[in-house]
Amino acid sequence: MLNAVDQALVNDLTGAPSPAQRRALAKIITLLESTRMDHRKRADEVLNTLLPKTGKSFRLGISGVPGVGKSTLIETLGLYLIEKGHRVAVLAIDPSSSLSGGSILGDKTRMERLSVLDNAFIRPSPSSCTLGGVAEKTREAMLVAEAAGFDIVIVETVGVGQSEIAVAGMTDMFLLLQLPNAGDDLQAIKKGVMEIADLIVINKVDIDPDAAMRAQLFITSSLRLLGFQGNPDHASHNQEYWHPTVMTLSALEGNGVPELWEKILHFQKLQNANGQLQSRRKQQAGAWMWDRIDAGLKNAFQNHPEVQTLLPILSGEVNQGTMAASVAARRLLEAMGHEFF
Repeated sequence: MLNAVDQALVNDLTGAPSPAQRRALAKIITLLESTRMDHRKRADEVLNTLLPKTGKSFRLGISGVPGVGKSTLIETLGLYLIEKGHRVAVLAIDPSSSLSGGSILGDKTRMERLSVLDNAFIRPSPSSCTLGGVAEKTREAMLVAEAAGFDIVIVETVGVGQSEIAVAGMTDMFLLLQLPNAGDDLQAIKKGVMEIADLIVINKVDIDPDAAMRAQLFITSSLRLLGFQGNPDHASHNQEYWHPTVMTLSALEGNGVPELWEKILHFQKLQNANGQLQSRRKQQAGAWMWDRIDAGLKNAFQNHPEVQTLLPILSGEVNQGTMAASVAARRLLEAMGHEFF
């Protein structure tokens, strides 16, 4: 049962687009990101209340190395979509310091034109050292944005490496941005982020068109190799299914953005027609549940009274070399009342 404050937030969020709706959206995301136990319980109630109004947007994940132009592409694409009558929400994830724990949260400053539009909402969030290139509460924030009526939700990851692919597990389409001179053909066939991308975009074609064309050829041939020995659907020529493709554009100049949107629409049409979109979302929901279970178990473990008593003692012995780390871990788990290994 929602309290009066949260009910008012839900009413504002699900009402007509207005400054009150934007405030409610920001406040609910802040509530979701809170680590206080009472806030978590309130957030759960709010999320369950909003759930029937979610699922109607298209979720686009955008990733790439630092400096590839993710924010520039998002702003250019967002402006283009708003001109076409869409409402665009951007969830930008900024890296957190492993030393201080702080984040700059500067992605919004790179989208000056987009951030002032009524039909756009940009929310920078700290990764809080969560692995995978996204924040812990990005999935929940995405649902809240959908409940507010944003029909395009874009998730911008931190600058990632080849193993940080969590955004692909929460979006309908995973777009990977690459630079024209990103490496040789061997780099293009390495496992990881490349083999799960639905669409690979070579950005900054205006700087070096020849290098962009070479990169497009390298990656296109690499996708064929990955398809033959990876997902069998990628190697098929069945036109009813989407096959990962490579294109070039200049986000700074806006060249290629209409073509990019056409490819995204084609992807959405195919995925809806063959049932892959709903199947993907169901799999993501199950994976999300287990992810929350893992996080909950870790939190319960850290807050267990006997674990809190033993932890500094056993940690000291591990640091001094008088106890193996595996033995210490087993004793801490046994203190919680479980035998895992």
